[in-house]
Amino acid sequence: MEALTFYALVASEREDHSVHCAVRQRSISDLPPGDVLVRVHYSSLNYKDALSASGNRGVTKSYPHTPGIDAAGIVVQSTDSRWQQGDEVICTGYDLGMNTDGGFGQYIRIPGEWLVRKPSSLTLLESMQLGTAGFTAALSVLGLETNGIAPSKGPILVTGATGGVGTITIILLRKLGYQIVALTGKPDVDDFLLDLGVSTILPRDELLQGKARQLLPARWAGVVDTVGGDILATAIKGTGFDGVVTSCGNAASGELALNVYPFILRGVHLLGIYSANCPRDKRLRVWNKLAAEWKPTELSRICRMIQLHDLEREIGAMLAGNSKGRCVVDLGEEP
Repeated sequence: MEALTFYALVASEREDHSVHCAVRQRSISDLPPGDVLVRVHYSSLNYKDALSASGNRGVTKSYPHTPGIDAAGIVVQSTDSRWQQGDEVICTGYDLGMNTDGGFGQYIRIPGEWLVRKPSSLTLLESMQLGTAGFTAALSVLGLETNGIAPSKGPILVTGATGGVGTITIILLRKLGYQIVALTGKPDVDDFLLDLGVSTILPRDELLQGKARQLLPARWAGVVDTVGGDILATAIKGTGFDGVVTSCGNAASGELALNVYPFILRGVHLLGIYSANCPRDKRLRVWNKLAAEWKPTELSRICRMIQLHDLEREIGAMLAGNSKGRCVVDLGEEP
């Protein structure tokens, strides 16, 4: 088994310290030690993968490296008694694809603790149509729901609305009966967002006109923010009394320039959403929700299938802000 070869996207460092990607043949013996060897059938592309593949040392410390923070597949070998050959499993987060070779390879070897048993009502493909983006979206919606933000409270603002987390958040909120305001800076996406069930489309520039003000008129009961920076700060200022704002991303900026007035005058609650190291009991709860009462029925509308050799192009588009929806990576066959 250790001599078995497979294909993977490998990010490598050049002499000038730039990083480039190529599909290469690897051996099982190249993989890090771990309890469970999984044959990966599907992965998906996330912003953190794009950062890893482009040499971001805050995500990946050393190269060569195979990115991919998501993987769904079948157990091939296991020394962990919880997992047997033939088990269908999901891995999202932890260190997968960051400093541990990830799901952009046809095999991964990881600790058994990182795995979740695939719910029977999800296919392997559906689990990666969701992936980290869907899991993060569900954590965000759960944060709204468990903190009292019911559909009757008012609309929810979703920032980065055409991205992976944003689109799945919209699908989940619509399924649960919420009104949705979608924030986007992209042209020609109105029809796409309206078809997903958005009530109102708010141009990014229109929101940011109020970024210098200390407080804005209350326009939404809650916010699911995926981008951070001035967008998050301004969205908080427009949140109503006892509103809830979830924060899960920093594509715009990791800085938050904000005064205390939304918190002390309106009682706005800011919730951090972390998916990579989410506690196991909560992780299982969220996956079970996504497989049952929250199961999206429209994932095919926001997802497109790509192969390993397509990843370099899609990574460039994501880093340039030109991606839309979800890219699912098919690792079933040789490139």
